[in-house]
Amino acid sequence: MNVLVVGPHPDDQELAMGGTILRMVAEGHRVLLLDLTDGEPTPHGSPEIRARESAHAAEILGVERIMLGREHGFVNREVEHSIPCRHAVAGIMRIHEIDWIFCPHPVDAHPDHRAATRIVEDARFDAKLTKTDLPGEPRHPSRLVHFFATHLKTIPQPSFLVDTTGFHQRKMEAVLAYESQFRTHEKNRAVVEWLDAQARFLGSRIGVETAEPFSVLEPLGVRGFAGLI
Repeated sequence: MNVLVVGPHPDDQELAMGGTILRMVAEGHRVLLLDLTDGEPTPHGSPEIRARESAHAAEILGVERIMLGREHGFVNREVEHSIPCRHAVAGIMRIHEIDWIFCPHPVDAHPDHRAATRIVEDARFDAKLTKTDLPGEPRHPSRLVHFFATHLKTIPQPSFLVDTTGFHQRKMEAVLAYESQFRTHEKNRAVVEWLDAQARFLGSRIGVETAEPFSVLEPLGVRGFAGLI
């Protein structure tokens, strides 16, 4: 299965679902991380620093990573839903023959996150269009799943939880690869502790060590119950 994980900024994917990404890779799925922006400016970062950090995080996760960025109209703090942005993301879906998509939960305080989700949802529709100048062949990814990288002080209300036992520590290594964001930036150091606490709390809800939350609008089907926790 070809999986696309879309983040408005580098580190969104690792924060929200790094353990699940590691699990999918271990299960043989091809995972592509798509950063819409370079995430800059930030207090202790730069485009060059963030590029190095995101590449290191992708190496830890064992995945491919690409960025669209300003060339395609994606500017940090100014992400806007537009047809060119939709088509840029739809082209990625078609070229890489994506089956499943993960993107931020639509309820969020960060305007970039809300805009990114709307773009991805509409790009999924655009990707199936015929008689268009979009690259690649028409394709409609069968599933769209929302991850929680919200800036709201809320507790996730997920549709399902993924067991990340055995993958959580490596996820945290990928998060800490963003030294400018979670080591140098003192105010963000607590995020690492919060992530660990949430993973363990959510894991306790399904009787495992750690877990990550996800939400879907369209129902997921099961062929049996052997794999359910």
